[in-house]
This record gives sequence, structure tokens and C-alpha cells, in this order.
Amino acid sequence: MITNILMFIGGGSAGTAGAIKITTFLVLGFAIWNEIRGRDQVTIAHRSISSSAQRQALSVALLGVAAVVSGTLLLLMFTDYGLEKVLFESISAFATVGVSTGITYDLPANAQWVLMALMFTGRIGTITVASSLALSSRPRLYQLPEERPIIG
Repeated sequence: MITNILMFIGGGSAGTAGAIKITTFLVLGFAIWNEIRGRDQVTIAHRSISSSAQRQALSVALLGVAAVVSGTLLLLMFTDYGLEKVLFESISAFATVGVSTGITYDLPANAQWVLMALMFTGRIGTITVASSLALSSRPRLYQLPEERPIIG
């Protein structure tokens, strides 16, 4: 499980690693920590983190979780392997780690396509994939009233 978590986090932002990247994980961690402490502003090493950077980090992480969960569910549908092996393969593909449990060779073609899609998504980034799939973005000429939903 620790290996799965480390693979999902991935490497540094300037490197060639896939996954969500360590800076995204740290921004989310500090956002949670500052929320627990009741602070409005997220700070790391005496620097504040903008709300847009926090939203982007949350989007990257949640889209990464969605990609891995979707890929894992598809692999479970297409194969007879257990959750542990399939989850490891999905995270490894998304994070472009290059490590396998040895089942990739025996996977049917549609399951291999799922792994290829995960590798592509993990390598170019979830935000890039989501942005490229969006049909169009136009600036909104009006602003909706703000709502305060009950969270937690």
C-alpha cells in the first residue's frame, strides 16, 4: 500500500515523473493543515499560496484519483485478476513508473488500452487532459450569488 501511495504522489514537478507530483501533494497537505488550525491563508515556508493554486492542486489530485479508480474498475471488468494486482498496475501506469506485477503481458487488448490511456493521462497531466477535452470556455458576463453549503 505504501508503494501505491508513493507511486501515486510521484516525483518533482520539473522532472519526467507522472502522477500528481510532490508539490501538489504538499500544497494539499498544507491546505488541510491550515484549515485544521483555523487559518484563512495557506502558508508554506513564510510564503502564501494563492487560492487558484490550491484549486488547481485539488483538481489535479481529484482527477488523478478519478483516473486511477476508473482504470482500476475497467481492468477489474476486463480481467479475472484481484484488486491488489489491478490497482498496482493502474497506479503504476498512471504514474509512468514502469513497474509491473507481471500481469501486463497476459491482459486482453482492451485492458492494455486502458493502461495506455492511464499512461498517457498520467504523463501529460490530468489538468491538460481535462482542458483539452473541454469544448469551449467563455468568460461569464455575470456572477451568481454565493452559497455556503454545509461541509463535513
